[in-house]
Amino acid sequence: METLQYKGRLKNYLKLPLYMIIVFVIGDIVMFFYDTNLARIISIFVLFYSASTFLFYKMHRQHFEADIIDYAIHYGTVQKELLKNFKVPYVITDYQGKIMWMNDEFAKVTDKQLGYNKSITSIFAEITRESIEKAKTDSFDIHIDFFDRKYLACLQRMEVSSPLVGSEIVSNADETEGLVAILLYDETDYLSVKQQLDEEHMVIALLYVDNYDEVFDSVENAKQSMLKAVIDRRINKYFAASQAIVRQLEKDKYLIIFQNKYLADFEKDRFSLIDDIKSIKMGNEIETTISMGVGTGGSCYTQSAEYSHMAIDIALARGGCQVVIKNGSKVSYYGAKGKEVERNTRVKARVKAQALREIMDSREDVIVMGHKMSDADCLGAAIGVYCAARQIGKPVHIVLDHITGSLRPLIESFTNNEEYAEDMFISSEVALNMVTDRTLVMVVDTNRPTYVECPELLNQSKNIVVIDHHRQIEEVIEGPILSYIEPYASSASEMIAEVLQYFSDKIEINATEADAIYAGILVDTNNFMSKTGVRTFEAAAFLRRNGAEVTRVRKMLRENIDTYKARAEIVRGADTYKGIFAIAECRESKVESPTVVGAQASNELLNIVGIKASFVLTAFNDKVYISSRSIDEIDVQSIMARLGGGGHLNIAGAQISGKSIDEVRKELEDTLDEMIEKGEIKL
Repeated sequence: METLQYKGRLKNYLKLPLYMIIVFVIGDIVMFFYDTNLARIISIFVLFYSASTFLFYKMHRQHFEADIIDYAIHYGTVQKELLKNFKVPYVITDYQGKIMWMNDEFAKVTDKQLGYNKSITSIFAEITRESIEKAKTDSFDIHIDFFDRKYLACLQRMEVSSPLVGSEIVSNADETEGLVAILLYDETDYLSVKQQLDEEHMVIALLYVDNYDEVFDSVENAKQSMLKAVIDRRINKYFAASQAIVRQLEKDKYLIIFQNKYLADFEKDRFSLIDDIKSIKMGNEIETTISMGVGTGGSCYTQSAEYSHMAIDIALARGGCQVVIKNGSKVSYYGAKGKEVERNTRVKARVKAQALREIMDSREDVIVMGHKMSDADCLGAAIGVYCAARQIGKPVHIVLDHITGSLRPLIESFTNNEEYAEDMFISSEVALNMVTDRTLVMVVDTNRPTYVECPELLNQSKNIVVIDHHRQIEEVIEGPILSYIEPYASSASEMIAEVLQYFSDKIEINATEADAIYAGILVDTNNFMSKTGVRTFEAAAFLRRNGAEVTRVRKMLRENIDTYKARAEIVRGADTYKGIFAIAECRESKVESPTVVGAQASNELLNIVGIKASFVLTAFNDKVYISSRSIDEIDVQSIMARLGGGGHLNIAGAQISGKSIDEVRKELEDTLDEMIEKGEIKL
């Protein structure tokens, strides 16, 4: 019999008595230096121990090896039987995918003979040569559809030296390579039950009539009950097919509960209930609009209910007339094709103004910041906050890192005035050193944390207030103690002007401050030509009464000849896309504020006959800025939202990093094509 070669721990374990002979010999030699007589006695013991050890090995080696071989054969046989009768389908292939061995269950599932040795790909197309190669370095899973069953295939590398690959299982394995073991787990029933549970999961929705009071005030008393009955009937009829529970909570609020399997139908239908309600005409001069917040994907009913509340808040903050679905961290939007619902009541502005004053009273100082590359609206809103904080004696500072050419005249009207402190405008670095637990951080003209002038301030303060007029998306500033977001407002400056009227019985605003706030409204409304409402003109009138001078503001907002030429060059190089879109580029510009010029050019392009929406792409500071505008037919906010931006129905934008202007333009055109194909944009 060929001598067995032992390896690893077994080898060391069997040779331990031999290793001890060496230890005893060394010890005996050392003893000769101390006690010769004792060393001779130890030498006799060592000789006896060595002789008996070698004799024991020689006499029992064959029996010992026979026992090991017997155990290995028994172990391999047992293992073979276990694998053969294993109720989980199991197959072994080489790295080319050729089947080397399969157990009975695998043969039964695949209806193949045990001797079948073709490629595994001939049975499962999903298991390719590439996936077999990948299994050399990393175990992974593949989902497989096989006839009417679904399997999870687990691929993992096997060494040829493994006891699983003995002569009785795989006799023709290439010992220079390993093999791949594949286990099939039938997950058909599991997926079926999972799908059933997902379909039966409870979805909670809140439906609000956005302009209930305004609509019913425009209807005769005799028709109000009829109008209410029609609204109720259409809401109940829409959800009747889904066997939903519809309960009216208040006169303009409904709670709707249905199973998750019907949600896909509503999404496919794009919640046509919105248009159905808008079509109701019972003598009402104003269209009835609704908003819905749908919560699903929660770990419990309570969490789904919280999602629905968060979703309806987002829908209302985005202007209403839309459906927002919150499924865990994912948020989807439907509707929102109409104009934001403007409310003539000022109750909300008064409540927010009183809450803001209480918050400011309880803080030591105030730091205000807007978005990066601040514009006139951002500055105007910050100046309004400055006036409010000064009214109650709180120190206030405005964070401003980069002053654009268009803002410089407005900034200089404060920095050159001795009435204002030198630290009225501070940098982000100074603000970070100044903020404490008692500091109120106010964010104006943006609600996205990545867009603010100093994002680090949001992490260092728990006292955050947000005032903005842009629609909310998934990325929002988390945990503000006060949030005032009204997408129907023309500008953040308009919102601040309203707040100031209720902040104090007699607010003190001088002409310089009124000019700055007025300039913010003027710029964001394109000289009162877009997104203006009754409250916009009321805010302008309030500022006019406090000393705002139109001529003075116009002079401060004038531009130099280079800026004018740059804007004209952008307009000259514009192209039309699909006949209704104007797309222009600003690649290189010597002007100080190319993004502002891009926004102005985007406004100019709307003056071209047939153009429904304009887009200007500006490369600046390793980013591509998109300024988008429309008059009434195209929702540019939904377009920009797909590119990571946001804004309003008619005014929106986006900032894209890591891409060239050509790549961004291609992405914009692809987005427009996709929305046209889906019917979201009509040519």
